[in-house]
Formats: sequence, structure tokens, C-alpha cells
Amino acid sequence: MKRLLALVVAALAGGAVLTASPAAAAPEITAAAGTGTGFWHAAGSQLVDATGAPVRMTGINWFGAETGNYSPHGLWSRNYKDMLDQMAGLGYNTLRLPYSNQLFDPGSKPVSIDAVQNPDLQGLSGLQVLDKIVAYAGTKGMRVLLDRHRPDSGAQSPLWYTSAYSESRWISDWTMLAQHYKGNTTVIGADLHNEPHSIQGGGGACWGCGDTATDWRLAAERAGNAVLAANPDWLIVVEGVDCVSGTGDPQCGWWGGNLSGAKQFPVRLSKPDKLVYSAHEYATSVFAQKWFSDPAFPANMPALWDHFFGYLQKQNIAPVLLGEFGTTLADPRDKTWLQELMRYTGTGPTGMSFTYWSWNPNSGDTGGILNDDWTTVNQAKQAILQPYLIPPVGSGGGPGDPPPPVSCAVTYHVDNTWQGGFIATVTLKNSGSSALKNWALGWTVPAGTQITGGWNATVSQTGQQATAKAPTWAPDLAGGASVSIGIQATGPATGTPGGFAVGTTACTT
Repeated sequence: MKRLLALVVAALAGGAVLTASPAAAAPEITAAAGTGTGFWHAAGSQLVDATGAPVRMTGINWFGAETGNYSPHGLWSRNYKDMLDQMAGLGYNTLRLPYSNQLFDPGSKPVSIDAVQNPDLQGLSGLQVLDKIVAYAGTKGMRVLLDRHRPDSGAQSPLWYTSAYSESRWISDWTMLAQHYKGNTTVIGADLHNEPHSIQGGGGACWGCGDTATDWRLAAERAGNAVLAANPDWLIVVEGVDCVSGTGDPQCGWWGGNLSGAKQFPVRLSKPDKLVYSAHEYATSVFAQKWFSDPAFPANMPALWDHFFGYLQKQNIAPVLLGEFGTTLADPRDKTWLQELMRYTGTGPTGMSFTYWSWNPNSGDTGGILNDDWTTVNQAKQAILQPYLIPPVGSGGGPGDPPPPVSCAVTYHVDNTWQGGFIATVTLKNSGSSALKNWALGWTVPAGTQITGGWNATVSQTGQQATAKAPTWAPDLAGGASVSIGIQATGPATGTPGGFAVGTTACTT
């Protein structure tokens, strides 16, 4: 997770960093444009699904299994299904799931998992915990990208191996996972090694240097081809390094973020259409790279991104995944950087894939989409990402089950106002006789209104379209019953929302 120039590694090395039986196949979920169906592959620089339809990862990182917890963080305070429900409800269609090889050692036992909140995770191995998360993510229509984040649970490594965890162990664990999840369409690929990088004074990872002990490009080919031999359906995700000489200025960038060497030295796989390149990109609050103080900022950023990774997508060489990018928004330039980066990726299923860092609030240098309570959402970050998110399709319901008849009524009341904002209540009544299962209410908000929070439902807004989804603790609304949904918003309180509907059924008002 640490993303620093090789030249500053030594100065910062002393700081603590928070990163951070075969599995049954998930049921196939019919998907809409953007998230797809079946396994994915590349057509030039576009990811497509099994039918050839364009797809895109608009996802999130949930770290912890790569640490000494040997399980995703936050399970000490929340249920894992509740977490995934919230991710999917916010529009994240892909989960990048870090792990360490140490997770698979016999002595590595998951800890800090609350027994009351997560009774079905008690006594499981680290891999079995991942299985539970993968299985439930699949019922939400989400995809999972496995990320070998570290060899051991202690720290990042510049190379893909250490004295304790050899290259052969790295590859054998990958082939084990490839076989373990074979046929499971939820798990779409392998991010082979997180943030390979050089070491101050020489050493560490290089790209295209030809030394089998340090050339990350050659190692990615060895591991990628081994994984494809075990599971030909997976995507092989290859990150960049930090420094590549001879490709123009700047020569160095973020750990894992510099793919400028892939033009001269591309990764060669037995199945070329399974290759995805991945770059990491961070804001000035993480480290004050020289380009943030350029007088041309932010106009200088697109050319910089083209140099490091964007050319691969623009020249139709291969798909690019922004595997990590994040910010605390502590510096005013951070917001500008994030807005410009998202604009650079493009909108819709043909845009560049991304997985934001991170879901967790306990990422020391970026914070998370969740606030420190592990429940509420950082609306400032979410609002910037929201227009680019393609929600997952499917909620675990049986395919082909006929939907019950829907009849609904809605009332809307402004409860409190202040300069620039207000609180209102939307009351949804099920006026039919059958329960509304996993209900979702949609409506159009007035121009100038932006919903910033909600309660008694998972509330989100994209453009002028708002959605309130049933909370996990009360997924069904019985016939004749009502639920009051609270919303907090900015903008004038005088506008009147409209177009209230459950699914395609308009509600009376």
C-alpha cells in the first residue's frame, strides 16, 4: 500500500504503515451493461464479458487479510455481509481483496472477528473467511479481484519474494487459488504482486532489465502463465514499478505506478487477451510529488498519466486498471486531483477500470470511504466517485422468480432547514398485499439538491436520480406497512422531488 518514490524510501521507512476444500461456484447472475456475465477478457484495451459486451471494474479495496489479522478489517465491529451490502448499495461492483502468503501458513489464524456480529466466521481459516466473503459478494453481483499484497503480514516487499517466502511459494499459492476458485465467475483474476519498487542505493524491482532475480516483467510472465495453466479463465493483472530509465521524464513515480516500460518490454502471456496492466496513483497529501507544485497543475496531470500508464489504454494495447488511488482530501489540491483523475478515466462501461483505496477508514495515509465509525460514508469522497460507479447487478434472488405485484405510496416532508441545507423524511408505504422484498425506492431530486446522508435505508444519488435501498436489518416491507427514510441534503428546501417508484412501478404521492 505504501506508494513512495524510491529516492525517499529510506527517509520514510521508519514510519508505521497501515495497509494494510474447493470453493463452490457462485450462481451465474444475469448482468446489465458494465458488469457483464461470465468470465472477462480483453479486446484490445477494452475489457469484455463472455458475450463480448464491454465491462468495467468500478470497485473498492477492503484490506486486512494481508495483515496479522488474517481477515479484512472492521469485522470487529460489523457483519461482513452488511459491509458488502453497503459497498454494493453505493455502486462498487468489484472488490479488490488483498492477502499475504502468510495467510495460508498453518499457524496463521484470523483474529479480531466479533463473534456476535460474525458468528459464521468463527473458527475458520483465513482462506475459509475469504471464501465466505467471495460467496456473499457473488450474491450481490460483485466481482472479486485477488491481490497478493505482501509475502508476509509485516510489511511491503520491493520484490515478489523474500528469504522466507520464495518465488516458488508465491507461484504455488497463486496456482492453488486459481484451482480453488476455478469455475467461480465471481473471482475474475489475480493481481500478481502489489507495488514492486526499487530500493534507494540500488536493488529492488526493475522493468525490462533482463535480470531474472529483479526484472518484474519477467517474473509476472512466469507467474501469470502458471496461473493461466491452472485456470485459463482468470485475468492476469500486472502492476508497474516506480522507476524506469530511458522512457522520458519523469523516470520515477509511485510504487507500482510506472508502466512506461511496457511499451518496449510488454508482458507476454500464453493467453494475451487475459492481460490487464495496473497502476497506482496518489494525491499530494500522501507525498508531495514535484508535479503537484508545477504552476500548470492540474493541467499537467493528463500528460503525466499518459506517460505512466494511460498510453496503454489510449493506444489500444491493453486494458488498464487503476488498482489503488486515494486521498484524505486534506490538501485543497487533493480534491482537484481526484476530480481530474476520475474525469481522465471516463464514464460508462468503456472507461478505465478502477478500485479505490480504500473502504477502510484505518488506512494511515488516505483514510477511507467509511468514516472512523466503520459505518457512515465520507460523502465528500463518495460524491466525486459516484458519477463513475457502475453498480453490481443482482441481489442474490433466485433467477426466474416472478416478482410480486407492487403497489406503493409516498409522502415527502421537509423537517428542518438552514442556510444551504435541510433534512426531510420520505415515507414509503407498501399499499399492496405482498411483501416488498429487498425494496429499493427511486426518485428524481430537484435541480441544485445534493443528498449528503440518509438513515433507515442506504441512500445514494447519481445526477438527479436518488435511490433508497432497504437496510440489511429490515430487507422486507410487509403489505400495508410503511418505512420512514431520513435524508440530509444541501441546496434549497423549496423544490419538490418527483417520479417516486419501486422498480418500474410508480408510487402514488
